[in-house]
Amino acid sequence: VVDRLKTVGSDARAFRLPGSAHYLGPEELAEIPTLFDDANRLLRSVPGVYVQEEEGYGLRPNVGIRGSGSERSSKITLMEDGVLIAPAPYSAPAAYYFPVVGRMEAIEVRKGSSQVRHGPFTVGGAVNLVSSPIPERFSALADVDGGSDATGVARLRAGGSSEHLGWLAETYQVRTDGFKRLDGGGDTGFEISDWLVKGRVRTAPDAARYHELTLKLGRTDETSNETYLGLTDADFEADPFRRYTASQRDVMNAEHEQATLTWLFRPTPSLDLTTVVYRNDFHRNWYKLDSALGVGIASVLDDPAAHPEAMAVLEGADSGDDALSVRANNRTYYGHGVQTIVGLVSGPHSAEFGVRWHADEEDRFQHDDRYRMSGGRMVLSRAGAPGSQANRVGEASAWAAFVQDEIALGRWTVTPGLRYETIEFTRTDYGSDDPGRAAPTRVRENDVSAWIPGIGATYEWADGLALFGGVHRGFGPPGPGADEETESEKSVNYELGVKVDRAGLGAQLVGFYSDYANILGRATLATGDPTGAGELFNGGSAVVAGIEAAVEADAAWLAGSEWSVPVRLAWTLTRAEFGSSFESDFEPWGDVAEGDELPYLPEHQLSASVGVERGRWDAALSVQAVSEMRTVAGRGEIPDGEGTDAFAIWSASAGYAITPWATIQAGIENLTDATYVVARRPAGARPGLPRTFQAGIRLTY
Repeated sequence: VVDRLKTVGSDARAFRLPGSAHYLGPEELAEIPTLFDDANRLLRSVPGVYVQEEEGYGLRPNVGIRGSGSERSSKITLMEDGVLIAPAPYSAPAAYYFPVVGRMEAIEVRKGSSQVRHGPFTVGGAVNLVSSPIPERFSALADVDGGSDATGVARLRAGGSSEHLGWLAETYQVRTDGFKRLDGGGDTGFEISDWLVKGRVRTAPDAARYHELTLKLGRTDETSNETYLGLTDADFEADPFRRYTASQRDVMNAEHEQATLTWLFRPTPSLDLTTVVYRNDFHRNWYKLDSALGVGIASVLDDPAAHPEAMAVLEGADSGDDALSVRANNRTYYGHGVQTIVGLVSGPHSAEFGVRWHADEEDRFQHDDRYRMSGGRMVLSRAGAPGSQANRVGEASAWAAFVQDEIALGRWTVTPGLRYETIEFTRTDYGSDDPGRAAPTRVRENDVSAWIPGIGATYEWADGLALFGGVHRGFGPPGPGADEETESEKSVNYELGVKVDRAGLGAQLVGFYSDYANILGRATLATGDPTGAGELFNGGSAVVAGIEAAVEADAAWLAGSEWSVPVRLAWTLTRAEFGSSFESDFEPWGDVAEGDELPYLPEHQLSASVGVERGRWDAALSVQAVSEMRTVAGRGEIPDGEGTDAFAIWSASAGYAITPWATIQAGIENLTDATYVVARRPAGARPGLPRTFQAGIRLTY
């Protein structure tokens, strides 16, 4: 039965799709050495996918595709098992949640015209995380690791099936003390607890009319002692892993719950229907330093000489009352809906029809507490009233539908597709002195509709060798409360490439070109905006162009050796610039002149790995390299303080199978212990992960 909830499904399917698609299955994920199951490193191994690191562990990846922008993964369509998984993907896409990749079976990425079946964002691409499937016979796994900074990781899973029933239970637990050092002492690490259960009932697998009903329930709890407060350049040079005293109260507490009920029905071999009812609930309160002596922390760190007193308080100098403002970013989200996909195969046609109703909400109920610094400790001097900093609700209700037909015409496969989105937004503001929300101060409504066409074609030049190309419309909706001048993000996207899929070798070379009629920026605390209001900014026209290359091969197999030497390579070249001049309060853009380069887009990005496997042994060596990036739009040489460092991070891993069911494993990330500025937002210079060691054992049955 075709799994309509998978966007790619396999390497073989990726070859047949009329666009750029990548599939990282269990074997591929095992060949990419990474500690903490870091989503940043895994996604960076896919060409055309950009990741802006933040805290070194990949807890909240900032993911962009083909220049779409990476702020909080707000411009990609993010899914788990084919279902929208961002807490409020329409009303607040820049949300602080990303599924735990450590329990995933596969990662799928679709770009180009083939992505129009997914939405609402179609400019860059779609990422689908595939959770562990219910096994057809009883199996169990226990993977336990420990390492640097009192790190502990455990993944436990068990499941099985009979003819009519199936089940799965899984948990992923991780904790660490963190690699940063807080002035005066304190925890800079995190703890994550993730739980997942699945239950399935079905007819006999060979039934003439096949039915399958699957219930999936999941919960994730996170406590991370993380901050928005980075370092000045001088302090970064002296000790990149230092944290200032004034960040001692910063902590994120978050809970995520998900539930899906999936019905699969196949009345005939050529017709199938998949319907999913889903619900996601997410609450988070990131309690973090916002300002010192009335000056935003980003401004203080950008120019400490202009704010010496505020800088001294950040470093622990005694102060008067209310010197430090700590914001309780208390927000609650939900997203729910129902979607149906019908698959029909008839002659040369393999068509899909889909429809989805979705509603989501973001509820902001924030306040600021005031502290004084005394003897290196923060003492509460004035508690803020609940809702006094932000008291509002943003809502969205959307209908979406698509049709896509894969038409086989000899050596040609042509795939036209059309998507339609219609969205209604509502933003309700309440007074800062109205925690009970007795009456709104303002209600704003806006709506948007869009037709999103796309067409792709593949020509199989020879067995395992294909040329492909496509064009589609890119679309990104504005959020609730957008004024009349705020436009949707619009673009026309092109790609042209070649694919190879032969025994022992897979490769892809693609050129892409995205022509924006309007590019949107969203001002959040993560982008350095002092209010964090989430307002949108029109950026006018822009052009993003580039080349993507990917190679997967078993070098030893090609040479006829008994050894296995898996080799992976992904490289992306990107050029992106604005096509118009404008003035903006959006910090990463500022005042833009035509021809200025977009920020946080590296010109070069490389991920490469080589492994050696024989008998019971395996080992792998990898490198990920990224060129310097602008943090503010501009051109020419990047000014001091307005860019990240270029870096190349080497990692290694090894494993030995003690028995057929037990394997010991070890890994080191950042072998050379390189230090580098990986980001300058939200506030100040931020480091990547230093040299880190991890080892453990995996038991399977």
